[in-house]
Amino acid sequence: MILLEQKNLFAALPCDASGENVSELISAPNVRIERIVSIAHASPPGFWYDQDLAEWVAVLKGSAGVMFEGESAPRTLQAGDYLCIPAHRRHRVEWTQANGPTVWLAVHFSTDDGRQRSDDRGQMTEDKT
Repeated sequence: MILLEQKNLFAALPCDASGENVSELISAPNVRIERIVSIAHASPPGFWYDQDLAEWVAVLKGSAGVMFEGESAPRTLQAGDYLCIPAHRRHRVEWTQANGPTVWLAVHFSTDDGRQRSDDRGQMTEDKT
């Protein structure tokens, strides 16, 4: 059941720079929405995310560098930038800004219904099959 609830994404931002703070905002079959707060965070050396679900992620505040396996340089994301990461597209966080929080909105979702797909660049496309 989804409850009618109003909150603010920028309320109670953690001040701890020791890593990432992930707050699940909503979860339902085939979708999970999270607020992620990062301060001077980077994925551990050699670590790659390899997720079963696709992920649409937006930077709401701050900035970050996201590296995709096979690319030569990280993509810089500023406030307002977003991208869609296909399931099992290996990626890592190279850096987030150190002088304040980087606030992300992440939507993890399944594409098993066949209506939408992501190409290798993370762009959403319609499945015309």
